[in-house]
Amino acid sequence: MHIVALHAVGSNNPGGIEIKKYKDDKGIPLDGIPFHPYYSVKDLVGVAVFLFFSALIIFYMPEMGGYFFEAPNFTPADPLKTPEHIAPVWYFTPYYSILKAVPNQGLGVIAMAASLVILFFLPWLDRSPVLSIRYKSPIFTVALTLFVISFFILGYLGMKAPTEMRTLVARVCTIYYFAFFLLMPWWSQWGTTKPVPDRVTH
Repeated sequence: MHIVALHAVGSNNPGGIEIKKYKDDKGIPLDGIPFHPYYSVKDLVGVAVFLFFSALIIFYMPEMGGYFFEAPNFTPADPLKTPEHIAPVWYFTPYYSILKAVPNQGLGVIAMAASLVILFFLPWLDRSPVLSIRYKSPIFTVALTLFVISFFILGYLGMKAPTEMRTLVARVCTIYYFAFFLLMPWWSQWGTTKPVPDRVTH
């Protein structure tokens, strides 16, 4: 789907500026950059860095301080004793926290699934007249900052055993998580946006 969309629509730029507006005699955008060698070489650097750190982790520190292979995985199995708290791997903890924040088990599963599915509707939820965050209103920046903070709090709470206070905080963060997306068609239009440049500046 990514390749089809890229072929049909083309890629955009961080500024959200339409580069197809100004073209040369051959119909090539004046502000466009060829994929090769600019992006192909840039991608090779990214791949090299990724492979370097992958090899570093695989050969020298596969446990990664307990973030990849958690300490309980090295504890001998005991069918007579269940661990007091079982937490998922760190990248699942925000969604696990949403699951635990909902009192009803079935609704918790629906909320956890909805927290992932709602991300696919983001292009239609954002009604801001500008695409890039550098030109959006300060309201958008504040809302996004609070969203990131609540997401990290959910991730932290997902690793901890549930208590009454932690559950309350998780519920508040869960409400904000969904409010951020569901109310976006309205609040994304608030505030004054900065003028978008007519052309890409290098």
